[in-house]
Amino acid sequence: MAAPAYAPEKSPDAFRTISEVATLLDMPQHVLRFWESRFSQIKPVKRAGGRRYYRPEDLDLLTGIRTLLYGEGLTIRGVQKVLKERGQRHVANIGRGGAPVAPPEPVVEKIVYIEKPKKPRPTHLRAVPQPMSLPFFDEPEAKQETAPALEASVEIEKRLQIEERARLMALLSELTTLKQRLRVTRKAA
Repeated sequence: MAAPAYAPEKSPDAFRTISEVATLLDMPQHVLRFWESRFSQIKPVKRAGGRRYYRPEDLDLLTGIRTLLYGEGLTIRGVQKVLKERGQRHVANIGRGGAPVAPPEPVVEKIVYIEKPKKPRPTHLRAVPQPMSLPFFDEPEAKQETAPALEASVEIEKRLQIEERARLMALLSELTTLKQRLRVTRKAA
């Protein structure tokens, strides 16, 4: 691209301002500033007042980055990978018209699902401290019992039901107390 008509032709070794580089690369100045934030290899010389001056090496690097982004279709991350793997000289060589870069190898991601092992609940979080038998879920026994054994088992069953009922009542009382405490705490908060 030709230099602007109002400016005299500069030497190839001369430093260039950001506006001159933007004109040479046919892109806005803000894109060059953005590239400086994404590519640590772009380091223009900054003079008083924060003016940027690009060396010929900087111009080659910027031209190479532009070629990779717009000509080869790489993403910013792709160009960063090329810079990391092949170096700044390789990208600058592309900017000077050297060999184009081979497309980077695609990144293959593998998703692995790991099943969490099931942990037993701590005893203080269990609703019922010990396993209880509930008569309406129990299977009826198929064997015939004798009269004294049958009376004994009925007696034991009644006693277990009374004990289980007492445990359930105690748990219900404890849960009611905890529910009241929770209400008080929520109101206080």
